[in-house]
Amino acid sequence: MGVSSRLFQQGGECLMDLLDVEGHGSSLPNDSPGRTRQSRLGHDCTMHEILQAATELTDDAVALRRDIHRHPELGLHNPGTQQRIITALDGLPLAVTEGSGITSVVADLEGASEGPTVLLRADTDALPMTEDSDEEFCSTEQGRAHACGHDAHVAMLVGAARLLCDRRDAIAGNVRFMFQPGEEGAGGAAVMIDEGVLDGVDRAFALHITPNLPVGHAACRPGPLLASADTFHVTVTGRGGHASTPHFCADPVPPMAEMISAAQAVVTRQVDAFKPSVVTITHVDAGTTTNVIPETAFFEGTIRAVAEETRSLVAAALGTACRHIAEAHGCSVNFRLETGYPVTINDTDQAARVADTCEATLGPGSFLALPAPFMGAEDFSYVLNNVPGAMAFLGVCPDNISDPQTAPPCHSNRMRLNEAGLAHGIALHTTMALGA
Repeated sequence: MGVSSRLFQQGGECLMDLLDVEGHGSSLPNDSPGRTRQSRLGHDCTMHEILQAATELTDDAVALRRDIHRHPELGLHNPGTQQRIITALDGLPLAVTEGSGITSVVADLEGASEGPTVLLRADTDALPMTEDSDEEFCSTEQGRAHACGHDAHVAMLVGAARLLCDRRDAIAGNVRFMFQPGEEGAGGAAVMIDEGVLDGVDRAFALHITPNLPVGHAACRPGPLLASADTFHVTVTGRGGHASTPHFCADPVPPMAEMISAAQAVVTRQVDAFKPSVVTITHVDAGTTTNVIPETAFFEGTIRAVAEETRSLVAAALGTACRHIAEAHGCSVNFRLETGYPVTINDTDQAARVADTCEATLGPGSFLALPAPFMGAEDFSYVLNNVPGAMAFLGVCPDNISDPQTAPPCHSNRMRLNEAGLAHGIALHTTMALGA
């Protein structure tokens, strides 16, 4: 999932203006569920002490993150990363299992008393792109790069596992650590769910880093956090011929152009303006030279929405428009829809828990309430479709960039992150698990 540099510039204003980094952050409403929770944990272990302990693990977290960064792996097959995770967890009082169909890792920690099972998740895969960050630990694999921060996600969750194992006596219930490959389009979370990762789980939590938020801050919202993401692939078939005699042909290019325009009209004229959707054409292909009318034309793109009913409406309307336009031009069309990740929806109570925990762990003003969803997508949505939980964004803006909005975002070839933020992620994972 790529967090855009515009993530905190939605709704017509820069959300960074809502955050006073000196200590007066925007939070969830005072009447949100969870406001009565105590920030103090059992066994004289405070959230502030957790942050201190997490900071002491920073060097180890950085070393693991950089090792994974140097050796990025794609999709559902991340054997090297899997082994690094298993090695890092070695010696801890965890029941560790490997995935049967994919290179996942699940580690279970049994607490000292009865209580809920909390799942903490990190994704492990990289992106098929070239890195140009100029980091000394850049990718050694051509055409592969950890440009979405999953290396940091792994390092933070391993650190949290160490802290929670040290505080086993303070755990009422159990903690399950989910290390998941294949987030970048392969749907690894769904595979792990099929393999039983959610069996017995009561709530779930995940973090996603973003260079577009200052270090020491996190952001979340109840309800839709991220959009669904589907793809469509359209082939228009006509009759080819000489460019000088289009009346003897059925040129597929004009109807393709109309279909592309119609896609935007679907969004602006058939979708409620308060139920946002984005249709983006990303690839167009037709013809081979200037004097030949091609037989076929092809285009494809994505549909994103923050409500399932909007998602279905746009897909159906786009398919209908393509078929009618093709018929009007004497052409045929093949409209193929591939459903992707559903909407990522945070549970209201769990989003309030994130806000409270963040303020108590990282300090007053550290939490930013997002007023609107982001149109990226995440397969943590599959987890949240099955158990209550929440995902939050964690600030890792490089310390040499004064305005986080100008930092190269996730999925940029120049994306860099501030490794001081790893301690904050370790601490938030830990306190979210302990704060039952």
